[in-house]
Amino acid sequence: MKNSIKNIAAITLIAFMAFSFTTEGPNKKEIKVEKSKIVWKGYKVTGSHEGVINIKSGYLNFNEDKLTSGEFIINMNSITSTDLEGEYKEKLEGHLKSDDFFGVEKFPTAILVFKKVNATGKNSYNITGDLTIKGKTQIVSFNFSVYGNKANASLKIDRTAFDVKYGSTSFFEGLKDKAIYDEFDLIVDLEF
Repeated sequence: MKNSIKNIAAITLIAFMAFSFTTEGPNKKEIKVEKSKIVWKGYKVTGSHEGVINIKSGYLNFNEDKLTSGEFIINMNSITSTDLEGEYKEKLEGHLKSDDFFGVEKFPTAILVFKKVNATGKNSYNITGDLTIKGKTQIVSFNFSVYGNKANASLKIDRTAFDVKYGSTSFFEGLKDKAIYDEFDLIVDLEF
């Protein structure tokens, strides 16, 4: 009987110690979509255009204070131009939403899923993730910074990898001043 009580006491003590020293598990932080934004900028031979696009939903996972993963769904129907007004703004937005570019009727969302998160400093990370646009998934890498409840990143995306070929000199000859560069920029500011 004494041995049974000692065994139960020992098991209880070991279990208590194991739970006491277990590190905190993942901590999911939902993105505050109304306080977060993505600015896009596309370039052509004769200049550039820029605008915003909304995050539909997203989250970042942390283990203690270290980023471990994340996922974002982008509302492709929300793409707007901020450098034009009136008729030209409407035409550009309509064209960007058309099948020539992002085909938002058939592909209303884009998705970014973090696959590898490597710390490069106290608040900085190098992220490798899967980006899906127009149903095509490509690997992207970018730097990501976290400060308190805010985070930011800059990405350079090759649109032709996602079958967005309109105006690309990689696919069409003789475009001259109508050429649109293959890469565009995304500047992401998040709050969670």
